[in-house]
Amino acid sequence: MTSNNRADLGKDPRRVSGMFDQVAAGYDRTNTVMTFGNDALWRAATTRAVAPKPGERILDLAAGTASSSASLAASGAEVVAADFSPGMLAEGRRRHGHLPNLTFVEADATQLPFADNEFDAVTMSYGLRNVQQPQKALAELYRVTKPGGRLVINEFSTPPGKLFRGLYRFYNAQILPRVARVAGTNGRAYDYLNESIRDWPDQRTFSGWIREAGWAEVEYRNLTRGIVALHRAVKPATRAAQKPAAAKVNGRTAGAAT
Repeated sequence: MTSNNRADLGKDPRRVSGMFDQVAAGYDRTNTVMTFGNDALWRAATTRAVAPKPGERILDLAAGTASSSASLAASGAEVVAADFSPGMLAEGRRRHGHLPNLTFVEADATQLPFADNEFDAVTMSYGLRNVQQPQKALAELYRVTKPGGRLVINEFSTPPGKLFRGLYRFYNAQILPRVARVAGTNGRAYDYLNESIRDWPDQRTFSGWIREAGWAEVEYRNLTRGIVALHRAVKPATRAAQKPAAAKVNGRTAGAAT
């Protein structure tokens, strides 16, 4: 750890949690500046992919300040906003604690404090990269999802175009921390963000991890030229169908989150 504000790629949960605690107040504002407003489009695309319905129980893991959770709760579904950062959850409660169908839980993604087959849908945005054992987290998400339930993961990814990928990596390494400082957020935290994005597997590799955890109907869609990818899957409804699928992942591509 370079300072008290930056976690190294060891992804020690206490250090990463502490880093997010310190940037919680300005987190959403900085994200909007850094993504040129695309964060709202990506959040809307994620909500549409989850397709929440009144009466459903939905887990929003790595909920952060609960902007995504509030979007899901607007459907009338019962939403649990879970995160390992107390500071993020406190900011989420301050902003959205008035919503009667939204609850907040501090949780470790690799040891979720929920029962088997509890949720109709589970979702996670931009958080799995920060978990020491992401494949274990995928297995935990599988465990707490009802048979036939849905998984939606929105995560920073690898733009398939070589030129755009090079520009994107330059922006992340050289521009993003400076933008964060101008926006009033600790730039060192965003050095960590760049490192975690750079070391994250590409879309097809990550889709393979999802299949290996037992999920079926695995597919992904690129948003904004692959800066992020929206991964979707379903928990098989029957025990016989719970073996990982051998079929090729459906790598559909879209240029924007619309």
